Amino acid sequence: MPRWYVLFDKHLVLIAAAVCTKGGKTIISRQFVEMTKARIEGLLAAFPKLMSSGKQHTFVETESVRYVYQIMEKLYMLLITTKASNILEDLETLRLFARVIPEYCKTIDELEVADNAFNLIFAFDEIVALGYRESVNLAQIRTFVEMDSHEERVYQAVRFTQEKEAKNKMREKAKELQRIRLEANKKGGMGKNVSSFSSGYGSGTSFSSSSNVGDSANYIPEPVKPSYTPVQKTLSSGLSAMKLGGKSRDVDSFVDQLKEEGETVIAASAQSIIKNTVAPIEVTRNEPVHLRQEEKLNVRVSRDGGVHNFELHGLVTLNISDERWGRIRVQLENEDTRGMQLQTHPNVDKELFRTKGQIGLKVPTKPFPLNTDVGVLKWRLQAQDETALPISINCWPSENGEGGCDVNIEYELEQKDLELNDVHINIPLPIGSNPVISEFDGAYSHEARKNLLIWSLELIDSSNKSGSLEFSVQNARPVDFFPLHVSFSSKTPYAQIKVRDVMLVEDDSPVAHSVDTVFFTENYEVV
Repeated sequence: MPRWYVLFDKHLVLIAAAVCTKGGKTIISRQFVEMTKARIEGLLAAFPKLMSSGKQHTFVETESVRYVYQIMEKLYMLLITTKASNILEDLETLRLFARVIPEYCKTIDELEVADNAFNLIFAFDEIVALGYRESVNLAQIRTFVEMDSHEERVYQAVRFTQEKEAKNKMREKAKELQRIRLEANKKGGMGKNVSSFSSGYGSGTSFSSSSNVGDSANYIPEPVKPSYTPVQKTLSSGLSAMKLGGKSRDVDSFVDQLKEEGETVIAASAQSIIKNTVAPIEVTRNEPVHLRQEEKLNVRVSRDGGVHNFELHGLVTLNISDERWGRIRVQLENEDTRGMQLQTHPNVDKELFRTKGQIGLKVPTKPFPLNTDVGVLKWRLQAQDETALPISINCWPSENGEGGCDVNIEYELEQKDLELNDVHINIPLPIGSNPVISEFDGAYSHEARKNLLIWSLELIDSSNKSGSLEFSVQNARPVDFFPLHVSFSSKTPYAQIKVRDVMLVEDDSPVAHSVDTVFFTENYEVV
Protein backbone atom coordinates (compact mmCIF):
# COMPACT_ATOMS: atom_id res chain seq x y z
CA MET A 1 0.00 0.00 0.00
CA PRO A 2 1.47 3.42 -0.89
CA ARG A 3 2.81 5.47 2.02
CA TRP A 4 0.60 8.49 1.23
CA TYR A 5 -2.57 6.37 1.52
CA VAL A 6 -1.64 5.08 4.99
CA LEU A 7 -1.58 8.64 6.27
CA PHE A 8 -5.24 9.23 5.35
CA ASP A 9 -7.16 7.71 8.21
CA LYS A 10 -10.82 8.47 8.73
CA HIS A 11 -10.05 11.42 11.05
CA LEU A 12 -7.87 13.31 8.58
CA VAL A 13 -10.69 14.15 6.22
CA LEU A 14 -9.22 17.06 4.18
CA ILE A 15 -6.13 16.37 2.10
CA ALA A 16 -5.75 19.56 0.06
CA ALA A 17 -7.54 22.69 -1.20
CA ALA A 18 -6.89 24.27 -4.59
CA VAL A 19 -8.15 26.83 -7.07
CA CYS A 20 -7.80 25.73 -10.68
CA THR A 21 -9.07 26.69 -14.12
CA LYS A 22 -11.62 24.68 -16.08
CA GLY A 23 -8.77 23.61 -18.34
CA GLY A 24 -7.03 21.92 -15.40
CA LYS A 25 -4.35 24.53 -14.64
CA THR A 26 -3.70 24.85 -10.89
CA ILE A 27 -3.42 28.48 -9.75
CA ILE A 28 -2.89 27.90 -6.02
CA SER A 29 -2.87 24.74 -3.92
CA ARG A 30 -2.55 24.09 -0.18
CA GLN A 31 -2.07 20.59 1.20
CA PHE A 32 -2.89 19.79 4.83
CA VAL A 33 -1.22 16.38 5.27
CA GLU A 34 2.24 15.05 4.54
CA MET A 35 2.51 14.15 0.88
CA THR A 36 5.09 14.28 -1.91
CA LYS A 37 4.87 17.04 -4.49
CA ALA A 38 4.55 14.50 -7.29
CA ARG A 39 1.55 12.85 -5.62
CA ILE A 40 -0.40 16.08 -5.04
CA GLU A 41 0.32 17.18 -8.60
CA GLY A 42 -0.96 13.82 -9.83
CA LEU A 43 -4.21 14.19 -7.86
CA LEU A 44 -4.77 17.69 -9.19
CA ALA A 45 -3.97 16.64 -12.77
CA ALA A 46 -6.48 13.77 -12.56
CA PHE A 47 -9.40 16.03 -11.58
CA PRO A 48 -10.20 17.55 -15.04
CA LYS A 49 -10.21 14.09 -16.62
CA LEU A 50 -12.95 12.96 -14.22
CA MET A 51 -15.32 15.76 -15.15
CA SER A 52 -18.25 14.80 -17.39
CA SER A 53 -18.98 17.45 -19.99
CA GLY A 54 -22.47 18.96 -19.86
CA LYS A 55 -23.27 17.59 -16.36
CA GLN A 56 -23.33 19.54 -13.12
CA HIS A 57 -22.20 17.78 -9.93
CA THR A 58 -20.69 18.78 -6.61
CA PHE A 59 -18.31 15.86 -6.13
CA VAL A 60 -16.63 13.01 -7.96
CA GLU A 61 -14.83 9.98 -6.50
CA THR A 62 -11.96 7.69 -7.39
CA GLU A 63 -10.79 4.52 -5.65
CA SER A 64 -8.83 6.48 -3.06
CA VAL A 65 -10.06 10.06 -2.81
CA ARG A 66 -13.10 12.28 -3.27
CA TYR A 67 -13.05 15.59 -5.18
CA VAL A 68 -15.55 18.14 -3.85
CA TYR A 69 -15.80 21.23 -6.04
CA GLN A 70 -17.74 24.40 -6.78
CA ILE A 71 -17.77 26.34 -10.05
CA MET A 72 -16.82 30.02 -9.61
CA GLU A 73 -17.21 31.69 -13.01
CA LYS A 74 -14.21 30.38 -15.02
CA LEU A 75 -12.55 28.68 -12.03
CA TYR A 76 -13.08 25.70 -9.72
CA MET A 77 -12.79 25.82 -5.93
CA LEU A 78 -11.62 22.26 -5.25
CA LEU A 79 -11.24 20.17 -2.07
CA ILE A 80 -9.59 16.74 -2.06
CA THR A 81 -10.79 14.55 0.83
CA THR A 82 -10.71 10.92 1.88
CA LYS A 83 -13.69 8.78 0.87
CA ALA A 84 -14.43 8.14 4.55
CA SER A 85 -15.16 11.80 5.21
CA ASN A 86 -18.68 13.09 5.77
CA ILE A 87 -19.90 14.53 2.47
CA LEU A 88 -22.24 17.01 4.20
CA GLU A 89 -19.37 18.40 6.26
CA ASP A 90 -17.23 18.51 3.11
CA LEU A 91 -19.86 20.62 1.32
CA GLU A 92 -20.14 23.00 4.27
CA THR A 93 -16.35 23.38 4.32
CA LEU A 94 -16.35 23.96 0.56
CA ARG A 95 -18.88 26.79 0.90
CA LEU A 96 -16.62 28.53 3.44
CA PHE A 97 -13.62 28.18 1.11
CA ALA A 98 -15.69 29.60 -1.77
CA ARG A 99 -16.69 32.63 0.35
CA VAL A 100 -13.04 33.38 1.11
CA ILE A 101 -12.12 33.88 -2.57
CA PRO A 102 -14.18 37.07 -3.22
CA GLU A 103 -13.11 38.38 0.17
CA TYR A 104 -9.57 38.93 -1.18
CA CYS A 105 -10.14 39.05 -4.96
CA LYS A 106 -11.93 41.88 -6.73
CA THR A 107 -12.77 39.61 -9.66
CA ILE A 108 -12.85 35.84 -9.89
CA ASP A 109 -10.22 35.25 -12.54
CA GLU A 110 -6.82 33.59 -12.83
CA LEU A 111 -4.71 36.77 -12.62
CA GLU A 112 -6.52 38.16 -9.57
CA VAL A 113 -6.28 34.87 -7.67
CA ALA A 114 -2.56 34.61 -8.44
CA ASP A 115 -1.98 38.21 -7.26
CA ASN A 116 -3.65 37.43 -3.91
CA ALA A 117 -2.20 33.95 -3.48
CA PHE A 118 -0.52 34.60 -0.13
CA ASN A 119 -3.65 36.05 1.52
CA LEU A 120 -5.70 33.13 0.24
CA ILE A 121 -3.18 30.57 1.51
CA PHE A 122 -3.17 32.24 4.95
CA ALA A 123 -6.98 32.16 4.96
CA PHE A 124 -7.00 28.47 3.95
CA ASP A 125 -4.71 27.70 6.90
CA GLU A 126 -7.21 29.30 9.27
CA ILE A 127 -10.00 27.01 7.97
CA VAL A 128 -8.08 23.71 8.16
CA ALA A 129 -5.19 22.60 10.35
CA LEU A 130 -3.51 19.21 9.85
CA GLY A 131 -6.58 17.92 8.04
CA TYR A 132 -9.05 19.03 10.69
CA ARG A 133 -11.74 21.64 9.99
CA GLU A 134 -11.41 24.55 12.43
CA SER A 135 -14.50 26.10 13.99
CA VAL A 136 -14.20 29.56 12.43
CA ASN A 137 -16.43 31.87 10.41
CA LEU A 138 -15.57 34.38 7.68
CA ALA A 139 -15.29 37.34 10.07
CA GLN A 140 -12.84 35.45 12.30
CA ILE A 141 -10.75 34.43 9.27
CA ARG A 142 -10.55 38.06 8.16
CA THR A 143 -9.48 39.14 11.66
CA PHE A 144 -6.80 36.43 11.96
CA VAL A 145 -5.29 37.11 8.52
CA GLU A 146 -5.19 40.88 9.02
CA MET A 147 -4.01 40.72 12.64
CA ASP A 148 -1.94 43.79 13.46
CA SER A 149 1.47 43.73 15.14
CA HIS A 150 2.96 46.54 17.20
CA GLU A 151 6.47 45.18 16.63
CA GLU A 152 5.87 45.22 12.85
CA ARG A 153 4.70 48.84 12.95
CA VAL A 154 7.80 49.85 14.94
CA TYR A 155 10.03 47.99 12.50
CA GLN A 156 8.33 49.60 9.50
CA ALA A 157 8.66 53.08 11.05
CA VAL A 158 12.39 52.59 11.71
CA ARG A 159 12.94 51.17 8.24
CA PHE A 160 11.03 54.04 6.62
CA THR A 161 13.12 56.61 8.54
CA GLN A 162 16.36 54.96 7.46
CA GLU A 163 15.25 54.77 3.82
CA LYS A 164 14.16 58.40 3.82
CA GLU A 165 17.48 59.52 5.28
CA ALA A 166 19.38 57.50 2.68
CA LYS A 167 17.29 58.96 -0.15
CA ASN A 168 17.93 62.50 1.08
CA LYS A 169 21.68 61.88 1.17
CA MET A 170 21.60 60.37 -2.32
CA ARG A 171 19.58 63.32 -3.63
CA GLU A 172 21.99 65.89 -2.19
CA LYS A 173 24.98 63.94 -3.49
CA ALA A 174 23.44 63.84 -6.98
CA LYS A 175 22.86 67.59 -6.86
CA GLU A 176 26.48 68.19 -5.84
CA LEU A 177 27.82 65.98 -8.63
CA GLN A 178 25.55 67.71 -11.15
CA ARG A 179 26.77 71.11 -10.00
CA ILE A 180 30.43 70.11 -10.28
CA ARG A 181 29.84 68.62 -13.74
CA LEU A 182 28.11 71.75 -15.04
CA GLU A 183 30.66 74.12 -13.51
CA ALA A 184 33.48 72.14 -15.10
CA ASN A 185 31.96 72.82 -18.52
CA LYS A 186 31.86 76.56 -18.04
CA LYS A 187 34.41 78.49 -20.07
CA GLY A 188 36.41 81.58 -19.14
CA GLY A 189 36.23 83.68 -16.00
CA MET A 190 34.01 81.37 -14.00
CA GLY A 191 36.62 79.81 -11.76
CA LYS A 192 36.12 82.25 -8.90
CA ASN A 193 32.40 81.71 -8.82
CA VAL A 194 32.80 77.97 -8.33
CA SER A 195 34.21 78.18 -4.80
CA SER A 196 31.76 80.84 -3.61
CA PHE A 197 28.78 78.97 -5.14
CA SER A 198 29.91 75.71 -3.56
CA SER A 199 30.03 77.35 -0.14
CA GLY A 200 26.56 78.82 -0.42
CA TYR A 201 25.06 75.66 -1.85
CA GLY A 202 26.53 73.45 0.85
CA SER A 203 25.07 75.53 3.67
CA GLY A 204 21.67 75.64 2.03
CA THR A 205 21.67 71.88 1.51
CA SER A 206 22.58 71.06 5.09
CA PHE A 207 19.81 73.32 6.37
CA SER A 208 17.02 71.87 4.25
CA SER A 209 17.91 68.22 4.82
CA SER A 210 18.35 68.51 8.59
CA SER A 211 14.80 69.72 9.04
CA ASN A 212 13.24 66.47 7.84
CA VAL A 213 15.65 63.53 8.11
CA GLY A 214 14.61 60.98 10.72
CA ASP A 215 11.35 62.71 11.66
CA SER A 216 8.76 60.08 10.79
CA ALA A 217 6.17 61.61 13.14
CA ASN A 218 6.13 64.78 11.04
CA TYR A 219 6.23 63.02 7.72
CA ILE A 220 4.40 64.53 4.74
CA PRO A 221 4.34 62.35 1.62
CA GLU A 222 6.66 63.84 -0.97
CA PRO A 223 5.58 63.73 -4.61
CA VAL A 224 8.01 62.37 -7.12
CA LYS A 225 10.01 65.33 -8.47
CA PRO A 226 12.57 65.60 -11.27
CA SER A 227 16.08 64.94 -10.05
CA TYR A 228 17.49 67.84 -12.14
CA THR A 229 18.33 71.08 -10.37
CA PRO A 230 19.33 74.13 -12.52
CA VAL A 231 22.66 75.86 -11.88
CA GLN A 232 22.38 78.66 -9.31
CA LYS A 233 24.69 81.56 -8.51
CA THR A 234 25.12 83.61 -5.33
CA LEU A 235 23.61 87.08 -5.48
CA SER A 236 26.47 88.62 -3.57
CA SER A 237 29.52 87.54 -1.65
CA GLY A 238 27.86 88.30 1.70
CA LEU A 239 24.56 86.48 1.15
CA SER A 240 23.71 82.81 0.76
CA ALA A 241 20.44 83.52 -1.12
CA MET A 242 20.30 82.01 -4.61
CA LYS A 243 18.52 82.73 -7.87
CA LEU A 244 17.82 80.74 -10.99
CA GLY A 245 20.68 80.50 -13.40
CA GLY A 246 21.78 78.38 -16.34
CA LYS A 247 20.29 78.36 -19.82
CA SER A 248 17.52 76.52 -21.60
CA ARG A 249 20.08 74.22 -23.21
CA ASP A 250 20.74 72.73 -19.75
CA VAL A 251 17.08 71.77 -19.53
CA ASP A 252 17.11 70.45 -23.09
CA SER A 253 20.11 68.25 -22.37
CA PHE A 254 18.39 66.89 -19.27
CA VAL A 255 15.25 66.03 -21.26
CA ASP A 256 17.39 64.36 -23.95
CA GLN A 257 19.08 62.30 -21.25
CA LEU A 258 15.71 61.08 -19.97
CA LYS A 259 14.63 60.16 -23.50
CA GLU A 260 17.78 58.06 -23.92
CA GLU A 261 16.80 56.18 -20.75
CA GLY A 262 13.36 55.41 -22.13
CA GLU A 263 11.42 58.16 -20.32
CA THR A 264 9.14 60.77 -21.86
CA VAL A 265 8.76 64.07 -20.04
CA ILE A 266 6.52 66.83 -21.36
CA ALA A 267 5.79 70.24 -19.79
CA ALA A 268 4.42 73.55 -21.00
CA SER A 269 7.84 75.07 -21.57
CA ALA A 270 11.47 75.03 -20.44
CA GLN A 271 10.69 77.92 -18.10
CA SER A 272 7.93 75.90 -16.43
CA ILE A 273 10.34 72.99 -15.89
CA ILE A 274 12.71 75.29 -14.05
CA LYS A 275 9.88 76.87 -12.11
CA ASN A 276 8.48 73.53 -10.94
CA THR A 277 11.89 72.07 -10.10
CA VAL A 278 13.21 74.70 -7.70
CA ALA A 279 10.96 75.45 -4.74
CA PRO A 280 11.69 78.25 -2.23
CA ILE A 281 13.05 77.14 1.11
CA GLU A 282 10.58 77.95 3.86
CA VAL A 283 11.98 78.54 7.33
CA THR A 284 9.43 77.82 10.06
CA ARG A 285 10.23 78.70 13.64
CA ASN A 286 8.24 76.80 16.24
CA GLU A 287 7.22 78.53 19.45
CA PRO A 288 7.88 76.87 22.83
CA VAL A 289 4.23 75.74 22.64
CA HIS A 290 3.76 74.02 19.29
CA LEU A 291 0.72 72.13 18.03
CA ARG A 292 0.50 69.90 15.00
CA GLN A 293 -2.80 69.08 13.34
CA GLU A 294 -2.43 66.07 11.05
CA GLU A 295 -5.07 64.36 8.93
CA LYS A 296 -4.63 61.32 6.74
CA LEU A 297 -7.17 60.03 4.23
CA ASN A 298 -7.93 56.53 2.96
CA VAL A 299 -10.33 56.38 0.00
CA ARG A 300 -11.42 53.62 -2.36
CA VAL A 301 -13.99 54.56 -4.99
CA SER A 302 -15.48 52.73 -7.96
CA ARG A 303 -14.73 53.70 -11.54
CA ASP A 304 -18.50 53.63 -12.18
CA GLY A 305 -19.33 55.87 -9.23
CA GLY A 306 -19.90 55.07 -5.58
CA VAL A 307 -17.65 55.02 -2.52
CA HIS A 308 -16.36 51.66 -1.28
CA ASN A 309 -14.42 53.17 1.60
CA PHE A 310 -13.85 56.67 2.97
CA GLU A 311 -12.00 57.05 6.24
CA LEU A 312 -10.39 60.18 7.63
CA HIS A 313 -8.18 60.13 10.73
CA GLY A 314 -7.17 63.35 12.47
CA LEU A 315 -4.77 63.94 15.35
CA VAL A 316 -3.70 67.02 17.31
CA THR A 317 -0.34 66.72 19.10
CA LEU A 318 1.11 69.17 21.59
CA ASN A 319 4.84 69.76 22.16
CA ILE A 320 6.07 72.06 24.94
CA SER A 321 9.77 72.88 25.05
CA ASP A 322 9.75 75.35 27.99
CA GLU A 323 8.57 74.31 31.46
CA ARG A 324 7.16 77.82 32.08
CA TRP A 325 4.32 77.00 29.69
CA GLY A 326 3.58 73.46 30.95
CA ARG A 327 0.26 74.33 32.63
CA ILE A 328 -1.87 75.53 29.76
CA ARG A 329 -5.20 75.01 28.06
CA VAL A 330 -5.84 74.92 24.32
CA GLN A 331 -8.98 76.55 22.96
CA LEU A 332 -10.36 74.77 19.90
CA GLU A 333 -12.96 75.90 17.40
CA ASN A 334 -15.13 73.15 15.90
CA GLU A 335 -17.48 74.22 13.11
CA ASP A 336 -17.66 70.83 11.40
CA THR A 337 -21.16 69.38 11.06
CA ARG A 338 -20.34 66.17 9.15
CA GLY A 339 -20.42 63.83 12.13
CA MET A 340 -16.76 63.73 13.18
CA GLN A 341 -16.18 61.25 16.00
CA LEU A 342 -14.00 63.13 18.51
CA GLN A 343 -11.98 61.50 21.26
CA THR A 344 -9.68 63.14 23.81
CA HIS A 345 -6.68 61.65 25.61
CA PRO A 346 -7.62 59.82 28.85
CA ASN A 347 -5.76 62.45 30.92
CA VAL A 348 -7.65 65.33 29.28
CA ASP A 349 -10.63 66.84 31.14
CA LYS A 350 -13.58 65.59 29.06
CA GLU A 351 -16.14 67.85 30.73
CA LEU A 352 -14.01 70.93 30.03
CA PHE A 353 -13.73 69.88 26.41
CA ARG A 354 -17.47 69.17 26.11
CA THR A 355 -18.64 72.44 27.64
CA LYS A 356 -15.97 74.93 26.55
CA GLY A 357 -14.13 73.22 23.70
CA GLN A 358 -10.86 73.44 25.67
CA ILE A 359 -8.10 70.86 26.07
CA GLY A 360 -6.68 70.79 29.56
CA LEU A 361 -5.49 68.17 32.02
CA LYS A 362 -7.86 66.60 34.56
CA VAL A 363 -5.48 67.79 37.27
CA PRO A 364 -4.85 71.47 36.38
CA THR A 365 -1.85 71.73 38.73
CA LYS A 366 0.05 69.14 36.70
CA PRO A 367 1.98 70.29 33.62
CA PHE A 368 2.01 68.64 30.20
CA PRO A 369 5.14 66.53 29.46
CA LEU A 370 8.12 68.48 28.08
CA ASN A 371 9.82 67.91 24.71
CA THR A 372 7.37 65.17 23.76
CA ASP A 373 4.71 65.02 21.06
CA VAL A 374 1.60 64.32 23.11
CA GLY A 375 -1.57 63.34 21.26
CA VAL A 376 -4.39 65.26 22.97
CA LEU A 377 -7.28 64.93 20.50
CA LYS A 378 -8.15 62.64 17.62
CA TRP A 379 -11.10 62.31 15.31
CA ARG A 380 -12.46 59.95 12.72
CA LEU A 381 -14.93 60.28 9.87
CA GLN A 382 -16.41 57.50 7.75
CA ALA A 383 -18.70 58.23 4.82
CA GLN A 384 -20.37 56.53 1.87
CA ASP A 385 -21.43 59.72 0.07
CA GLU A 386 -19.39 61.01 -2.88
CA THR A 387 -19.91 64.58 -1.63
CA ALA A 388 -17.46 63.79 1.19
CA LEU A 389 -14.58 63.33 -1.28
CA PRO A 390 -12.05 66.18 -1.40
CA ILE A 391 -11.52 65.55 -5.11
CA SER A 392 -13.30 63.26 -7.56
CA ILE A 393 -11.61 61.51 -10.50
CA ASN A 394 -13.55 60.37 -13.55
CA CYS A 395 -11.63 58.05 -15.87
CA TRP A 396 -13.44 57.14 -19.07
CA PRO A 397 -11.57 54.72 -21.39
CA SER A 398 -13.38 53.68 -24.56
CA GLU A 399 -12.35 51.31 -27.35
CA ASN A 400 -11.53 53.11 -30.61
CA GLY A 401 -12.34 50.23 -32.97
CA GLU A 402 -8.67 49.79 -33.95
CA GLY A 403 -7.59 47.54 -31.09
CA GLY A 404 -6.74 50.47 -28.79
CA CYS A 405 -8.43 52.86 -26.37
CA ASP A 406 -9.10 56.59 -26.16
CA VAL A 407 -8.94 57.72 -22.53
CA ASN A 408 -10.43 60.87 -21.02
CA ILE A 409 -9.68 61.66 -17.37
CA GLU A 410 -10.98 64.65 -15.49
CA TYR A 411 -10.80 65.89 -11.91
CA GLU A 412 -13.24 68.02 -9.94
CA LEU A 413 -12.48 69.71 -6.60
CA GLU A 414 -15.44 68.79 -4.39
CA GLN A 415 -14.48 70.77 -1.26
CA LYS A 416 -14.10 74.32 -2.55
CA ASP A 417 -12.28 75.58 0.59
CA LEU A 418 -9.38 73.14 0.12
CA GLU A 419 -6.06 73.87 -1.58
CA LEU A 420 -4.39 70.66 -2.77
CA ASN A 421 -0.66 70.75 -3.50
CA ASP A 422 1.50 68.42 -5.58
CA VAL A 423 -1.40 66.38 -6.92
CA HIS A 424 -0.28 63.25 -8.76
CA ILE A 425 -2.64 60.86 -10.55
CA ASN A 426 -0.88 57.61 -11.47
CA ILE A 427 -2.52 55.85 -14.43
CA PRO A 428 -1.43 52.27 -15.23
CA LEU A 429 -0.73 51.44 -18.85
CA PRO A 430 -0.49 48.17 -20.82
CA ILE A 431 3.03 46.73 -20.88
CA GLY A 432 5.20 48.33 -23.56
CA SER A 433 2.60 50.90 -24.61
CA ASN A 434 3.38 54.49 -25.62
CA PRO A 435 0.51 56.92 -24.90
CA VAL A 436 -0.23 59.70 -27.38
CA ILE A 437 -1.38 62.82 -25.51
CA SER A 438 -3.88 65.10 -27.23
CA GLU A 439 -4.92 67.53 -24.47
CA PHE A 440 -3.87 68.09 -20.88
CA ASP A 441 -3.90 70.54 -17.99
CA GLY A 442 -0.84 70.78 -15.75
CA ALA A 443 1.98 68.44 -16.78
CA TYR A 444 2.55 64.73 -17.30
CA SER A 445 5.35 62.21 -17.53
CA HIS A 446 5.51 58.71 -18.97
CA GLU A 447 7.53 56.21 -16.92
CA ALA A 448 8.02 53.47 -19.49
CA ARG A 449 9.85 51.14 -17.14
CA LYS A 450 6.96 51.21 -14.66
CA ASN A 451 4.21 51.31 -17.31
CA LEU A 452 2.78 54.43 -15.72
CA LEU A 453 1.43 57.75 -16.96
CA ILE A 454 1.72 60.36 -14.19
CA TRP A 455 -0.54 63.38 -14.43
CA SER A 456 0.80 66.17 -12.20
CA LEU A 457 -0.87 69.37 -11.01
CA GLU A 458 1.07 71.74 -8.80
CA LEU A 459 -2.02 73.29 -7.18
CA ILE A 460 -5.75 72.62 -7.28
CA ASP A 461 -8.03 75.18 -5.63
CA SER A 462 -11.22 77.12 -6.33
CA SER A 463 -9.53 78.99 -9.21
CA ASN A 464 -8.80 75.77 -11.17
CA LYS A 465 -11.24 73.34 -9.59
CA SER A 466 -11.48 71.15 -12.70
CA GLY A 467 -9.19 69.91 -15.48
CA SER A 468 -8.75 67.06 -17.91
CA LEU A 469 -6.24 64.83 -19.66
CA GLU A 470 -6.89 63.03 -22.96
CA PHE A 471 -4.69 60.38 -24.56
CA SER A 472 -4.85 57.27 -26.69
CA VAL A 473 -3.06 53.91 -26.44
CA GLN A 474 -2.79 51.10 -28.97
CA ASN A 475 -3.36 47.42 -28.09
CA ALA A 476 -5.31 48.21 -24.93
CA ARG A 477 -8.56 47.41 -23.17
CA PRO A 478 -10.53 49.70 -20.81
CA VAL A 479 -9.65 47.51 -17.81
CA ASP A 480 -5.91 48.17 -18.36
CA PHE A 481 -6.13 51.71 -16.93
CA PHE A 482 -7.22 50.73 -13.43
CA PRO A 483 -6.68 51.07 -10.54
CA LEU A 484 -5.71 54.75 -10.52
CA HIS A 485 -3.77 56.05 -7.53
CA VAL A 486 -4.09 59.66 -6.37
CA SER A 487 -1.80 61.50 -3.96
CA PHE A 488 -1.70 65.06 -2.66
CA SER A 489 -0.87 67.12 0.41
CA SER A 490 -2.48 70.26 1.78
CA LYS A 491 -1.92 72.86 4.47
CA THR A 492 -5.67 73.34 4.63
CA PRO A 493 -7.38 70.90 7.03
CA TYR A 494 -10.27 68.77 5.84
CA ALA A 495 -12.12 68.94 9.15
CA GLN A 496 -13.30 72.39 10.16
CA ILE A 497 -11.46 72.09 13.46
CA LYS A 498 -8.68 74.51 14.36
CA VAL A 499 -6.66 75.80 17.29
CA ARG A 500 -7.94 79.26 18.18
CA ASP A 501 -5.91 80.16 21.28
CA VAL A 502 -3.63 78.92 24.06
CA MET A 503 -3.82 80.32 27.59
CA LEU A 504 -2.28 79.75 31.02
CA VAL A 505 -4.32 77.80 33.56
CA GLU A 506 -3.58 80.34 36.36
CA ASP A 507 -4.95 83.54 34.85
CA ASP A 508 -6.11 82.70 31.27
CA SER A 509 -3.42 84.99 29.87
CA PRO A 510 -2.57 84.26 26.21
CA VAL A 511 0.50 82.16 25.39
CA ALA A 512 2.52 82.52 22.18
CA HIS A 513 2.18 79.33 20.15
CA SER A 514 2.65 77.95 16.65
CA VAL A 515 0.46 75.55 14.70
CA ASP A 516 1.49 73.20 11.90
CA THR A 517 -1.36 71.82 9.77
CA VAL A 518 -1.12 69.04 7.20
CA PHE A 519 -3.71 66.97 5.34
CA PHE A 520 -2.49 64.17 3.06
CA THR A 521 -3.51 60.94 1.37
CA GLU A 522 -2.37 57.63 2.82
CA ASN A 523 -4.17 55.71 0.09
CA TYR A 524 -6.55 57.03 -2.56
CA GLU A 525 -7.49 54.74 -5.41
CA VAL A 526 -10.09 54.42 -8.14
CA VAL A 527 -10.79 50.74 -8.91
